[in-house]
Amino acid sequence: MAKILLVEDDPFLSSLLKNRLQKEGFEIALAKDGEQAISNLRSDKYDIVLLDIILPKKSGFEVLEEIRQDPILEKMGVIIISNLGQPEDMAKGRQFGVIEYFVKAKTSIDDLVSKIKDIMISETSQP
Repeated sequence: MAKILLVEDDPFLSSLLKNRLQKEGFEIALAKDGEQAISNLRSDKYDIVLLDIILPKKSGFEVLEEIRQDPILEKMGVIIISNLGQPEDMAKGRQFGVIEYFVKAKTSIDDLVSKIKDIMISETSQP
């Protein structure tokens, strides 16, 4: 079973996503801010990170920067789920090598879960 770290400070959205992903068979851990995300990543192993950008304590971009600078975490697959949908934000995410960048207002939960499942299948089938 794939283990996902969900980094989201909105309690409603994180609960909704967590419950939906668990129904699909994923194991979910939650982090409510950027510092907690880094702490979780250093203390446990995850298959993928679902990362919001606007977070307390450390932004998602700061978290991404730390992930990419850490030799142990640098290959971690990251999917951004954010309300920041400006082209420059999306370009910045791509510069950090994110797998996918979803804009919350333009993405349904069903689409998101479906994409995550597709990504997890392709990640686990690679040698």
